[in-house]
Amino acid sequence: MLDKIPNTEEITALVGQSLYDVWNKLCILIDEKYEMECQWNEGGKVWNYEYKYHRGGKTLCALYARKNCIGFMVIFGKDERAKFEKERNNYSKQVQKIYDEAQIYRDGKWVMFEPADTSMFHDLIQLLGIKRKPNRK
Repeated sequence: MLDKIPNTEEITALVGQSLYDVWNKLCILIDEKYEMECQWNEGGKVWNYEYKYHRGGKTLCALYARKNCIGFMVIFGKDERAKFEKERNNYSKQVQKIYDEAQIYRDGKWVMFEPADTSMFHDLIQLLGIKRKPNRK
């Protein structure tokens, strides 16, 4: 966990106004569908910040921020990968390519998207539905 949570101005200065708007819209979309706990963390070697959505010890997804870039990561376990494979044609070619190129680790397939606009949002929310059914109407 971070000692000091970054404020809107700090995130905007880091990623830029247009990417901050994308970040904010994505958070609103997730918040509309899921009631989750959110936690700010250090972003590791590659990112400055991580903003994780989780509940009951399970992570739904995480957003990441670094200079002029935002990330959205979903980790798919074996069963979740099988669900995606069954439905893969329901996703854009771009999402399929990012999924196919993602690294598989012992705990799952780590799929990182770097959205520059809102064009992938429909697919991203659909991917979250594989991880967990929305718990808000």
